[in-house]
Amino acid sequence: MPELPEVETIKNDLIPKMVGHRLTKVTLLWPGSVRHPSPDEFCRGLSNQTVEDIRRRGKYLIFDLASGRRLIVHLKMTGCLLLQPSSTAPERHARAILHLDNGTKVHFLDQRKFGVMWLVDDENDVVGFLGPEPLDHRFSVWALRKALGQHKIPVKVLLCDQTAIAGIGNMYSDEALFEARIHPLKKAGDLTTTETERLYRSIGHVLTEAIGRSGASVSTYQLPNGEPGFAHLFFQVAHRRGERCYRCNTLIQRISLRGRGTYFCPRCQAT
Repeated sequence: MPELPEVETIKNDLIPKMVGHRLTKVTLLWPGSVRHPSPDEFCRGLSNQTVEDIRRRGKYLIFDLASGRRLIVHLKMTGCLLLQPSSTAPERHARAILHLDNGTKVHFLDQRKFGVMWLVDDENDVVGFLGPEPLDHRFSVWALRKALGQHKIPVKVLLCDQTAIAGIGNMYSDEALFEARIHPLKKAGDLTTTETERLYRSIGHVLTEAIGRSGASVSTYQLPNGEPGFAHLFFQVAHRRGERCYRCNTLIQRISLRGRGTYFCPRCQAT
């Protein structure tokens, strides 16, 4: 599933191709991708609208339109947005096509059909539940401490809770916890001040480095130009079960934590 670095990369790549350009029409190939409003109203509401800006909130892409409305896209597990010439035919898993006045088309591909689109007047109707952004200058050690609070749930679960902190998912929570030398099963509220400070620094570092590497292509994720990201090539623990820890040479372990595959080094992250 695309997490914060992947969605941030997509946003950055789409801005020069879409901002300032007009959506001439929308082709819906699978109306089930539209959550709100009706598919017909969705297409009408986007037609002839200029894209004024593209933003990210957590794992959501927000397209600001000249009408004042917002197109919001969540790619879920297998979604991606590909920039294509106007002559390119839709691929097998294309669910929608945004046609631009510059001859470019944006294909919304989604193999498993979990991705969702909204057209709304108030973005908070969709993203208002999200917690703070971990790369925002207002996100501090104190804010992390507040998010951890007195929770007795594992810290890995807390980091993946989008109401607590927006955008961190399975891969980057594993990477941040490894860098901070914290076991994923440790209770969030039991982290010491020193551990909280280490985790705060590791979250910022892991996410920033992944953005610089265009995100991680461990499954279906692609950049808008169709190329893969390469952040996964630098993963320390995520998706590395049975391989040796680069730090101590111990075998990386994988456990299932509330349905999530969780990777860690049992020595570097000893409880």
